[in-house]
Amino acid sequence: MLHIKNLHISFNENEVLKGIDLSVKKGEVVSFIGPSGTGKTTLLKCINYLEKPHEGEIQLGDLTINYKNMKKQDILKLRRKTAMVFQMFNIFKHKTVIQNVMDAQIAVQKKSKKEAYQNSYKQLERVGLKDKIDEFPSRLSGGQLQRVGIARGLALEPELILFDEPTSALDPELVEEVLRVIEDVAKSGMTTLLVTHEMDFAKRISDKVVFMENGYIVEVGTPEQIFENSENPRTRQFLNKMYAKHEI
Repeated sequence: MLHIKNLHISFNENEVLKGIDLSVKKGEVVSFIGPSGTGKTTLLKCINYLEKPHEGEIQLGDLTINYKNMKKQDILKLRRKTAMVFQMFNIFKHKTVIQNVMDAQIAVQKKSKKEAYQNSYKQLERVGLKDKIDEFPSRLSGGQLQRVGIARGLALEPELILFDEPTSALDPELVEEVLRVIEDVAKSGMTTLLVTHEMDFAKRISDKVVFMENGYIVEVGTPEQIFENSENPRTRQFLNKMYAKHEI
């Protein structure tokens, strides 16, 4: 479904991703864990070309693209197959909830306003916000704003949905409502990539867990392999620190 080969990206003299190879099957839920600043978010952004890799190849469904030879139509095709949910929501403050969800459907997918409205209502109902469709973002909590972002992504009917630390900007008491929605998406069969610091959540919902550090994929395995039987000392050290921090 998704295959990435030899992905490299640098910012100035700093090489952030150093030859990433990754394969994801259709319907898989893959969580990315690891220290901050290690390239997890950058990898997600490279997948839908929000960041521009210097080298590598991506295959997504029936689309295969070499990053060195990207054309405008390739970028559009890639982005039509993906949706991204950002940690800081990226919601338009001057538009209502349902207008935020409708926007990309009309602009990118060329849906009619009626079709976009109906689909947006369905997705907002799915994330528990059908009673908020005419509200402006200033009247919503952080958890509700993130659920709008998820509804917006789902409304695009992507082949692949990307979650970039979707709970990191939330107050602790709002985290669980967003995790419940993400779990619902994951269980629906949609191919899902998730960057997260919620270790127990990643362990619970993932088919595969990827540990990254310093621009490399260090270890890939099932949740049981990574969280309970990792043979990599760096993975074990990271997880021990994360769980120790959680207990404080």
